[in-house]
Amino acid sequence: MSDRLKLAFSAPSLPASGAVVVFVGDDLMLPVATRDLLGPAAVDAVARAAAAENFKGKALSGLTLLAPAGLQADRLVVVGLGTAKDRAETNFVTLGGAVMGRVGPSKAVTVLLDGPTDWAAGAEASAEFALGLSLRAYQFDKYKTRKSDQDAPSGAVAVTIGCADPAGARKAMKTRAGVAEGVTLARNLVNEPPNVLYPAEFAKRAEQLQKLGVEVEVLDARKLEKIGMRALLGVGQGSERESKVVIMRWNGARSSKAKPVAFVGKGVCFDTGGISIKPAGGMEDMKGDMAGAACVVGLMHALASRKAKANVIGAIGLVENMPDGAAQRPGDIVTSLSGQTIEIINTDAEGRLVLADVLWYVQDRFKPAFMIDLATLTGAIIVALGQENAGLFSNDDELAERLLAAGKATGEGVWRMPLAPAYDKIIDSKFADVKNSGGRHGGSITAAQFLKRFVNDTPWAHLDIAGTAMGSPASEVNRSWGSGWGVRLLNRLVADHYEG
Repeated sequence: MSDRLKLAFSAPSLPASGAVVVFVGDDLMLPVATRDLLGPAAVDAVARAAAAENFKGKALSGLTLLAPAGLQADRLVVVGLGTAKDRAETNFVTLGGAVMGRVGPSKAVTVLLDGPTDWAAGAEASAEFALGLSLRAYQFDKYKTRKSDQDAPSGAVAVTIGCADPAGARKAMKTRAGVAEGVTLARNLVNEPPNVLYPAEFAKRAEQLQKLGVEVEVLDARKLEKIGMRALLGVGQGSERESKVVIMRWNGARSSKAKPVAFVGKGVCFDTGGISIKPAGGMEDMKGDMAGAACVVGLMHALASRKAKANVIGAIGLVENMPDGAAQRPGDIVTSLSGQTIEIINTDAEGRLVLADVLWYVQDRFKPAFMIDLATLTGAIIVALGQENAGLFSNDDELAERLLAAGKATGEGVWRMPLAPAYDKIIDSKFADVKNSGGRHGGSITAAQFLKRFVNDTPWAHLDIAGTAMGSPASEVNRSWGSGWGVRLLNRLVADHYEG
């Protein structure tokens, strides 16, 4: 959970101070139980304030009354639930985030989680609401020595959720707490500066998952050379920081013989572009080019925390792409772990080289039921999809459909993109088996076609998260530059289909 939030569940009651949050539909009628708690003066004050502010109870809209009449609370926050259709489609995680964004500087908040008769917040919904509160409470300010007026107040906010089934909500929250911690971990990793989070330090942080029962194996450069991961090592050879691969294993399935599911993350801790160097403007954002690896670590934390009944492999390739005298050059040819040779056309198409070796290693060593890789791979995916959806490429329709469904359920949307032999021809090389760039046209697709050559017949999906993992638009559940995108999506995928 966020260290800025202290959560509790209880029967509905009013506090002696702090903020109180209540809910109304588009008819602006407070629930009977809420009216009884607030009393006539406060109910009348809500009606008058709504008329004065033209508040219509639109979904996620809010109305704040300071020092409300008849209450000891400092403020009363009224949150809209919208129409009957809106209420039927309520995303409680989003609602929790919206509420957290509206309580202002309050140090104590009481939420009366009740609404119109057609809207019921049971134990699961209450826990989802609490998850949304936690996700919105996140802030990364560890390096700020001076705080501005816009910064969140120091210390934790104590939120008490008054609901119909507090005991059930506490039980349901146990599984969500680990998910919230996993998202927080992923966000922290992406937000860290590159002089702090380089491959060795990233590997150390992944090793902390051992406290949760995750087996962690770190492969150093000498081991990677012996194994034959020369495509990955080629990316990092221009950096003084040693490249590493981290293998994480969670064995939670009832049968030790159950096939694992595997998640692979691109972990380019900083990407200058190498010899094909990037423009200076915005290069500082390339500290986030390891967001795929951050998601995998956060996911492994979430799964281990809730003791997921599945065998899971998490694998991340950690490198820096730097342009010193030892850096690989356009025109070089490297031999990947698979034995396929790769002509380097552009050293800024480096993430696919990292993934090629790690994907091959995982499919060959662990024989997984499926592999999903996550990577901030191409700017072209932002051109195609903006920052609202991640690009989904897959060689397996069932896996793709399950990812689409998980995206819809969590709000971490994916959009399926094509794979086809015609695109594959674009990356055929005159001098090697494949080249690492096919140019601007269909750049996200040809990158995925490149990866497809390193998965054999294993069911596989590639998620291009360049638009969603960092610098993505603010939402009700995220105000952070590093979004932690993908942890909730993939946790939901595993929970819905791969535990038994």
